[in-house]
Amino acid sequence: MAALGLHRLGSSVLGRCQPVLCSSQCSLLSTQAAAGHRRGAQSFPVIPGAILPIYRHVYEANSRNSDRCRHRYTELLEKVKLGGGENAILRHTERNKKLLVRERLKRLLDDETFLELSPFAGLGLPYGDVPSAGCLTGIGKICGIWCMFIANDATVKGGTAYPISVKKQLRAQEIAIQNRLPTVYLVDSGGAFLPLQAQLFPDKEHGGRTFYNEAIMSAMKIPQVAVVCGSCTAGGAYIPTMAEETVIVDRIGTIFLAGPPLVKAATGEDVTAEDLGGAKLHSRVSGCVDHFASTESDAYNYARMIISTLNFDPEQEDGARYEDPAYNTEELAGLAPRDYTHTLDVKLILSRLVDGSKLLEFKADYGTTLVTGFASVEGNLVGVVASNGDLTHDASLKGSHFVQICNQRNIPLLFLQNTTSQDHLPLSVSKAELLSNRLKTQASMIAAVACATVPKITVVIGGCHGGESFAMCGRSYEPNFLFLWPNARIGLVDAARFSWSDQKDKGWTDETEFRAQLSRECILSNRCPQPASRRTGFCISIFRSGVCFLTPQHGHDHLKRIR
Repeated sequence: MAALGLHRLGSSVLGRCQPVLCSSQCSLLSTQAAAGHRRGAQSFPVIPGAILPIYRHVYEANSRNSDRCRHRYTELLEKVKLGGGENAILRHTERNKKLLVRERLKRLLDDETFLELSPFAGLGLPYGDVPSAGCLTGIGKICGIWCMFIANDATVKGGTAYPISVKKQLRAQEIAIQNRLPTVYLVDSGGAFLPLQAQLFPDKEHGGRTFYNEAIMSAMKIPQVAVVCGSCTAGGAYIPTMAEETVIVDRIGTIFLAGPPLVKAATGEDVTAEDLGGAKLHSRVSGCVDHFASTESDAYNYARMIISTLNFDPEQEDGARYEDPAYNTEELAGLAPRDYTHTLDVKLILSRLVDGSKLLEFKADYGTTLVTGFASVEGNLVGVVASNGDLTHDASLKGSHFVQICNQRNIPLLFLQNTTSQDHLPLSVSKAELLSNRLKTQASMIAAVACATVPKITVVIGGCHGGESFAMCGRSYEPNFLFLWPNARIGLVDAARFSWSDQKDKGWTDETEFRAQLSRECILSNRCPQPASRRTGFCISIFRSGVCFLTPQHGHDHLKRIR
């Protein structure tokens, strides 16, 4: 956000000629722009947010559903934190004498502030559960600098890469590229899971793309540091060797394309892992690594020292103050719709999300099934696009106009999405004509969203179904971040509008199984409990960290405030 404010200020003074500014100038000007946004937002009108008694039964039903969803969320989160299970953890810590992946992160990070990404990826897949896709990804601070972390969890299938593991790692690299985040790889991988090699090796977005991205990130001057804290076999061996600097742990870290068993099978030679690709070999003979560490703790100290040499200016805390929402944020649990029929006015949600419950609404009386306007989120100006019913002809025109305005002014877009699939085909010519006009205006909004170069953040607060989800910046329209509330569902069709009785002849034996299949969660989104407001400021500061080397075309990060 600060980068966008800087761009606006520079454009007004210098027109088309914008010289490169030093970091101190960037910091000063971005702070001034942010202060201006805060002053302007304080004068916005307050949104009426009282919950009327007539809606109390809907509110209570939503609250009960939110409680169930949060309970399920907590259960799943505890499950994925166990990784491969108790036996695998004992083998990893006692026999192999290695730290668990979350303990490794604690040794690296400045504090426990860490935004984990896609923690539920890998659950319920056809080839079985792969908790957290066998790797942990997220964003945290080292030496005051925001960094992306991609860490293998060797307690899950020995760190073997499954198709979902590759997908999750590629998404983390994409986020690092968009936000110019230094990336730290904690490598402890057994390479690809060979029985599924057709799904993770040959195609463009398969395993080889990881190494391609590493090369592109180096060309973009995005620092990459690798710590070899376990086995790096086959494809896993390329990750540390392509990083800018690599640390290896003695007697734990190894790098080779094929381990001792394959050497024995191919040549008949007996060789130890240390002699084949251990820390001493690669630090003294091959030169594949740059730093030799006697212990894991030493390795993470080396990594922290490497990050401190990046010559990046840590983000300066500006101590900005902002207003809390005027309404109780705990009430969001009753405003999160259990299905599309239990949706209340989205302004009730906005009044509990934005600073001071203030919104400068755009076209307030036109296309009222879409709410658009300017608001402040933790002191930062955003353009809000929120579903408030079906995306009608008028609402689509309004949405496309507002998105274009925000794009022109370099204001990040925050989408609150709750869409449903369309009704059955029209039964009359007049209804068909109305639908055709509606589709044309939706296409205009889709084009505006797709072409917008400002940061786009999508929060699915209910359903993400049907073609309307495209106009509301669904996953295929590349929002910089996509978040789901625990009650949210994603699917081509809304299960609530799909007739269960028509499906019994198609092999479905259970209605719950059928509806779950229809609304299977998107793997590369992040489910977040509603009380998570601090993540908004967390994400904004990540974006600010790139203020001096982001261009308007690459100004990507996310703002979010989910309670």
